[in-house]
Amino acid sequence: MPNEVLGMPSDGKKELSKFLNKNSENPSAKRTTIILDKEEREYIDSLIREGKEPGIKPLFSKMLDVYRSMMIYDWRFPGEYYCGISRIAFVNVEILNILIQQLPKEQWRTIGRKMGAGLKVSMETTLDMTAITKDNWDSVFKRLRVQGFGDFYTKDKYLLAKTPFINETDILAGVLEGLLEVELDLKNTVPPLVFEVLKIRETAQVKRLE
Repeated sequence: MPNEVLGMPSDGKKELSKFLNKNSENPSAKRTTIILDKEEREYIDSLIREGKEPGIKPLFSKMLDVYRSMMIYDWRFPGEYYCGISRIAFVNVEILNILIQQLPKEQWRTIGRKMGAGLKVSMETTLDMTAITKDNWDSVFKRLRVQGFGDFYTKDKYLLAKTPFINETDILAGVLEGLLEVELDLKNTVPPLVFEVLKIRETAQVKRLE
């Protein structure tokens, strides 16, 4: 053992012992050294200093999670981004709202259902699902959240939409109906939006919720 370890205060030896024991208990953990450019390290340090990130390890873990979730390995950066079979783009909500306002309001629900049906095909391919059913809604909601559509979750027979990207409730309701193959009834008009799930279509059979 090196002299500097032998001369280490007892508290320091205890901490070292804990560290060594922890690593021995988790043999799958591996230490990796990454050499960063000066500019890269200064940028990371500024994120930590400003409180935007808690540390280097959490930052790298977050980046890997984003890389995996957004399927960045399929991107043709910059300019072409893909998730599964679908090309995606970062679109301002203002642009989407302008497009929606050009549509007749009486058609919003129907158009939303068509959008949801298209999203369903993309989602099933991306998530490698044979079909979207109530049993895998959680995976679908996670994917919607990753792609920026907002937070969606269920409670009893209700579907809740928190901070939805699509502000127009008829369009959003149609999208969810087409995606999940359900019939919804909107209960309020201010987020978090609450939809009652009236029907769920599974394997070409319609079930009415009690």
